[in-house]
Amino acid sequence: MSDTILSLTDIEAFYGDAQALHGVSLELAAGETLALIGSNGAGKTTLLKTICGLIERHIGAMLFDGANISGISPNKIPARGIALVPEGRRLFPSLSVEENLLLGGQVDRRGPWNLGAVYELFPVLRERQHQPSTSLSGGQQQMVAIGRALMANPKLLLLDELSLGLAPVIIKDIYALLPRIVAEGMSAILVEQDVTRALGFADRFICLQEGRVALEGEPKAFTREQISQAYFGT
Repeated sequence: MSDTILSLTDIEAFYGDAQALHGVSLELAAGETLALIGSNGAGKTTLLKTICGLIERHIGAMLFDGANISGISPNKIPARGIALVPEGRRLFPSLSVEENLLLGGQVDRRGPWNLGAVYELFPVLRERQHQPSTSLSGGQQQMVAIGRALMANPKLLLLDELSLGLAPVIIKDIYALLPRIVAEGMSAILVEQDVTRALGFADRFICLQEGRVALEGEPKAFTREQISQAYFGT
């Protein structure tokens, strides 16, 4: 399709001699949200890391915004327009909230996101901007991780396990803000264990099972039983 922003073809990824992805292909349109679901060890995080250049041993074609990104150093990926909110948040404990956010803006990409916009989205971060980032609650740390990624003004936002370790009320609050985050035409890939929440947010989904695509399409096109069978491989 003409508005495809990300195209992966026959991606295979390895950790040493162990193969984690087996011929995974996908296309993502500009402004589209994709949920990546599957059980633990299905290859979801590996796929995000491969897109970001963090899995050195991989084969297959990766095109982003019309350009080949295979083999690009991971420290150059954000400047291309891809930002990752990693599993576990991965904040810098020696830096304040604001310093963590400013790191995301080092790529100097133009766009709607800056400190003021992030503080407007997450007002509690303005109140805690000078505190050590890891002194915040888990939900507030997740806000910092999201804000740091947004500061890079990405075209593609990769969200890895947003709800991990968070209270249900915090998860609900964060998901309520996601439409505002992608409202500027940003594309997003969401990895999430909470399948119901992920499918409620995404335009399409891909279910991975043991590193392979088991099912894909629009959530409304499948029954919950079909999705469950693909998820668990039954």
